[in-house]
Amino acid sequence: MAINWTDKVVMVTGGTGSFGKEFIRVLLAEKQPAKVIVFSRDELKQHEMRKNGFDDERLRYFIGDVRDAERMRRAMYGVDIVVHAAALKQVPAAEYNPMEAIKTNILGTANVIDAALDNRVSQVLALSTDKAVNPANLYGATKLAAEKLTVQSNAYSGDRPTRFACVRYGNVVGSRGSVVPVFLQQRESGRLTITDEKMTRFWLTLEQGVRFVLNCLDLMQGGEVFVPKLPSTTIMDLAKAIAPEAELDIVGIRPGEKMHEALISEDEARSAVELDDMYVIQPAQGPHFVHSWSQKGKPLPEGFHYVSNENGKVLTQQQIQDIIAPLEAQWKAGTLK
Repeated sequence: MAINWTDKVVMVTGGTGSFGKEFIRVLLAEKQPAKVIVFSRDELKQHEMRKNGFDDERLRYFIGDVRDAERMRRAMYGVDIVVHAAALKQVPAAEYNPMEAIKTNILGTANVIDAALDNRVSQVLALSTDKAVNPANLYGATKLAAEKLTVQSNAYSGDRPTRFACVRYGNVVGSRGSVVPVFLQQRESGRLTITDEKMTRFWLTLEQGVRFVLNCLDLMQGGEVFVPKLPSTTIMDLAKAIAPEAELDIVGIRPGEKMHEALISEDEARSAVELDDMYVIQPAQGPHFVHSWSQKGKPLPEGFHYVSNENGKVLTQQQIQDIIAPLEAQWKAGTLK
């Protein structure tokens, strides 16, 4: 059932990040919500966001950390919808600072859940990652734990209206931590560093991620993990599309890094259904979950798993160039970080 956004108060944790800014931009322009709360811990990023055009009268800037349960509870008062995008997501940083990743990604998510329940928020949609599937690094493990917390928290709603769900997707082209800005910078030297020639990844644009989240907010009933159907690319094709003349240095796979990413494991596939443009991993059986997705989609075949190197949809170099063209323009203008 489509949301009537005009009377809704929306809070975005991690609202000054790449996703948060694009989500808020689209939300204000197309959905006309009553109010949007930008929740983040960095006052400078909030200041820059406001200075760069995000000064709509419907915006409220809240400084706070998802680790702070009391601040979360205060910020969420009167909120109808929460999009939880705050996370520590740099794989090497999480490996070196494991407790910091746990405090933000797991305990922070628990604080979001508790505050939403206490304030009778209607919907909470948490952003996850392909690295949460069969995790090989701490970042992926924390996001898997955050997914489990989010989905199972529907059991605690009781007579409250609060429902929780997750979206899980792959690498966002040009977001913070993306390899695209790295390659654009290295292109100037004529040499690109490649971890492994066989590496593949799922890819989507920032706008595609935002619109997928908006669609899932309309669809969610509580307990689902929504997975979009995405194209894959090899790291070699990406490098050639960005810098076809550059020499390549193969530096080897980094600790905690996967050769290929998965969006749905074989075990999860048994409880998932396929729709035209997405897969929906249904929640475990229980009276606190809605179980109508099996009537809306078709079950997945035995042994199905959704991995980047076995994906039938692979981007061509021309398609990659079309996707990164706007990012190159931002790079030249100095606005891509």
